[in-house]
Amino acid sequence: MMRDLPQPSAQALVPFVSVAEMMAIVHRIGLEPALVDLTARIKADFRRWRLFDKTPRVAAHSPIGVIELMPTSDGQRYAFKYVNGHPGNTRAGLQTVTAFGVLSEVATGYPLLISEMTLLTALRTAATSALATKALARPDAKVLALIGNGAQAEFQALALRAVCGIAQVRLHDTDPGAIRKCARNLRAAGLEVTACDSAEAAIQGADVITTCTADKRNATILHDNMIGAGVHINAIGGDCPGKTELAPALLSRTRTFVEYEPQTRVEGEIQQVAPDYPVTELWQVLTGDCPGRTDPAQITLFDGVGFAIEDFAALGWLYDQLRPETPRLDVIADPDDPRDLYGMVMRAR
Repeated sequence: MMRDLPQPSAQALVPFVSVAEMMAIVHRIGLEPALVDLTARIKADFRRWRLFDKTPRVAAHSPIGVIELMPTSDGQRYAFKYVNGHPGNTRAGLQTVTAFGVLSEVATGYPLLISEMTLLTALRTAATSALATKALARPDAKVLALIGNGAQAEFQALALRAVCGIAQVRLHDTDPGAIRKCARNLRAAGLEVTACDSAEAAIQGADVITTCTADKRNATILHDNMIGAGVHINAIGGDCPGKTELAPALLSRTRTFVEYEPQTRVEGEIQQVAPDYPVTELWQVLTGDCPGRTDPAQITLFDGVGFAIEDFAALGWLYDQLRPETPRLDVIADPDDPRDLYGMVMRAR
């Protein structure tokens, strides 16, 4: 026998952005306009850096991957992301990175939004790379070398085109199938693409180099003698202890920028160097507190590992895209009398 159950109030129904809804939002706005908007949102929140709670992400490491929580708050809203990184997943037909997140109101503790963040993480990571490139690369940079052509590669290239004016992309991956996939997608998007059989070939003539490989190991994607003057590097694949992409000797030639230094010291490229190795946090460049590139011949490095404020900005941007018809979830108990949770349960018999 069916019973009429108490219906939750509108306040207790939480907007939910599924993968399908996220894709619909991206297509409604347009991918590159969305990346431009998201880059601006992350920049605005980085310029408010001092207002945020900041802590390195909470990580549970295993030999085959990592599961992490990434929380932060600006005092008005709170956000966290659950994210994993399992490079071997692709062999089983699974994503290397999956994620979901929550945006909440500090005043009540009630969630404002629950969302998938596998796609949103790809978008915010690309937007953060574009933000760093715009701030640090030479203004005339037009050619991108993209080393690592997996799930995030196309987003990286398109964000750099939309925000920084990149027109040509040179691709390399140890998996020829990944190169073919990425080349096909980027050519269809209107970029000039060259597929290369080595990292050395890919970086020839590049103004910007982005490394986004997935192997959970200390790899050397870029050697010291491969990098010439004036290049900007986004090293975004090394994002946990024991996982790097650059030769330590190369770091002695770069001016290095990070998100949150205490986290990057443990997870980024700079885990390979001495604790007193000098770095500048990117927010300091965006606020004008510290200079970015100071010489056209300088080699600049953005050692990007991903930080919670980027996810906070992404969830805030997404919240602004919601429509009345966005699906909602009944995840908050909503008794008529807030003190009578037991009574609500009994009335549902």
